[in-house]
Amino acid sequence: MTGPREQFRPADHENEHFLLTTVVGSYPKPKWHDRARELFEDEDADFGEEEWEESKDDASRLITHEHERCGIDVVCDGEMRRNEMVEYFAHRIDGYEFNGRVKVWGHNYFDKPSVADEVEYGEQWLVEEFEFTDEVAERPVKVPITGPYTLANWSFNEVYHSEEQLAYELADLVNEEIEALVEAGARYIQIDEPALATTPDDHAIVGECLERIVDEIPDDVRLGLHVCYGDYSRIYPEILDYPVHEYDLELANGNYEQLDVFKEHEFTKDFAMGVLDAHTAEVESVEEIKENIKKGLEVVPPERLTVSPDCGVKLLPREIARGKMENMVTAAREVEQELDTGEIEVLAGSGAEASADD
Repeated sequence: MTGPREQFRPADHENEHFLLTTVVGSYPKPKWHDRARELFEDEDADFGEEEWEESKDDASRLITHEHERCGIDVVCDGEMRRNEMVEYFAHRIDGYEFNGRVKVWGHNYFDKPSVADEVEYGEQWLVEEFEFTDEVAERPVKVPITGPYTLANWSFNEVYHSEEQLAYELADLVNEEIEALVEAGARYIQIDEPALATTPDDHAIVGECLERIVDEIPDDVRLGLHVCYGDYSRIYPEILDYPVHEYDLELANGNYEQLDVFKEHEFTKDFAMGVLDAHTAEVESVEEIKENIKKGLEVVPPERLTVSPDCGVKLLPREIARGKMENMVTAAREVEQELDTGEIEVLAGSGAEASADD
């Protein structure tokens, strides 16, 4: 599967080469939107469901347009309606319940859910979110969705004989949701599996989950898999057999120390490489990002390279996140121009580095 990629090239794209630019998902929420959530959750505040829905709509519209002003080719709303990548979905899956907050790292907590009954697909998860964003956006919209392996791995399992069985049941539910998204018009789905590269030998379970997820999904729907940390040598090259078009991987935060993993075997899918560190509150320069993009050209040719941040950027100050996105797009367009003029020699797969001619 090489992927239905050209449908996302803007009609007014000026360069012959096209490096698809996109975001991973989360984005800093406006302070007033965080305040609105606090008011909505305060039983003593005069702030009801109607006001909360208005806040979510306004924030989604604002961030979608902010992505577009940065020049990003495929946008999303920065997950303005979501509070956390597992908790959000567990609230919408029948069979889950919550028993209190669990510390994740530092001062960060989340309500780790428990599977207390057989999981079932009840209400739709993301269709209304997509429909709203697609309506306000002038560019194509990506839909990030937490994958079944992470939903299982980051939950307490009180029902199923194994985590593997739970993951397969959840994969069938994700398939139902993606079918509903496709019916609503979605053409770019990103499945988030941050737990994948942290547990040895579970890539086969994720592969079976993905087979279930993609069942009867049309070929023109672009499917990506996002893995944002861990030891990639645990899963590569085995993941190349997964039924997805694109792998979105965090590499900038590790200073590209794991890049060589993907050179040991030919990278046969599209490569969505992180060129921005989502963990540092500093805006990388255009030149630095260009050098990062060129590292991706050591792995795949330009027609299979997607440019994105390492991960969601929700923990950054908003002005920093915006500056990173603006510079990322500028860098991608400049690399395209240099590819057009032959200033950059592409040596993907040869083991040599891509470089600019003197």
